[in-house]
Amino acid sequence: MPFSSLGLRAGLVEAIRDLEYQTPTPIQAQAIPLAMAGRDLVGCAQTGTGKTAAFILPMLHRLSTRKGIAALVVTPTRELARQIEDVARSCARYTKHRITAVYGGVGYQQQVDALRRGVDLLVATPGRLLDLHARGNVDLRRVEVLVLDEADRMLDMGFWPDVKRIIGLLPEERQNLLFSATLSGAVMRVAQPILRDPARVDVAPSATPVETVTQAVYPVNGFQKTDLLIRLLEEHNLERVLVFTRTKHRADRLCRHLANSGIRGAAIHSNRSQTQRQAALDGFKRGHYRVLVATDIVARGIDVDGISHVVNYDLPANPDDYIHRIGRTARAGAEGTALSFLAAEETKELRDIEVLLGTPLECKDLDGFNYLERILPNPERTATRKPRTVYRGRSARSRGSRKVYRGAGWGS
Repeated sequence: MPFSSLGLRAGLVEAIRDLEYQTPTPIQAQAIPLAMAGRDLVGCAQTGTGKTAAFILPMLHRLSTRKGIAALVVTPTRELARQIEDVARSCARYTKHRITAVYGGVGYQQQVDALRRGVDLLVATPGRLLDLHARGNVDLRRVEVLVLDEADRMLDMGFWPDVKRIIGLLPEERQNLLFSATLSGAVMRVAQPILRDPARVDVAPSATPVETVTQAVYPVNGFQKTDLLIRLLEEHNLERVLVFTRTKHRADRLCRHLANSGIRGAAIHSNRSQTQRQAALDGFKRGHYRVLVATDIVARGIDVDGISHVVNYDLPANPDDYIHRIGRTARAGAEGTALSFLAAEETKELRDIEVLLGTPLECKDLDGFNYLERILPNPERTATRKPRTVYRGRSARSRGSRKVYRGAGWGS
């Protein structure tokens, strides 16, 4: 169906045409009519499927009169806030709605000035929104529609007490929309008091990765991860690669090693100022940096077309984060590749990811790389079996078993 069949205002349809969107994605086709009708809604879809437009378009459709902040989007990170603001402004090109994002990491005054000029749709991170309200710079008493975006991430990051405080500042009579890439039982339990008879739109199982992502695991000794990454970058001439590390210090250290090897890279994490984070993201988008190294806290705000590879330099402790990481590639139907480096101490993380996916991941070796002693998952494992195989050099033997795996033919 075309967007025009959804009943959106003419100005919104015209803006969609300018953006060259042809037809609604599944989450948009299902969520937009329900939201336009005023229903409370829980939306779950994989990243890169048009989730932001699925709540922005009906919000803008329902904003008719300018009487203060009528629509509020709360999101966990400043990168996501900027991304949502960009989408909203593109969609509101012909509606004249005033849109502003407020978030930490930058000065107050510019945001305060924008609020004083008048805002119809406000995008905010929880901490900055509460700070502005405490200083008397934002009035939330006229909010008609509330969107909680990436609610599971806000819960994981400890923002839910702030979210509850924000909800206490809003009118009781309002529409509530909750969107996320994954929806856990914990999220639904804390969200239940907020929602009123919500419709649910779930266009894919919450633990299913994008189908067009090719996934593989590279078992490697922990201290050889950097060498393996550099070899992969050089031998395969990869040009737009997103790398995830466990900590911000590891991200900075990895960037230094890449620079020493002549590979242009930048780090993006919570210790970077907003200016530094935006410069890194913009440089990655323009192709100035071949590699962007990130931590999970900023993962969902990285919306860059053409990322060919996501590399899990460190496996995430939370298996749901694996889904969000690999969703940065293969966006909007494109193909992509996700590679995960597996060190001995990360076998539990791999097992948890495979259990979540319901299938074991393929293991591979890089031909010609000088592997030292390492741990390999048993090639006959299932998604529920704990990896137990010890690998030394180019052969492996199973703990507690005499079976020997020679060479890498099982996973190459």
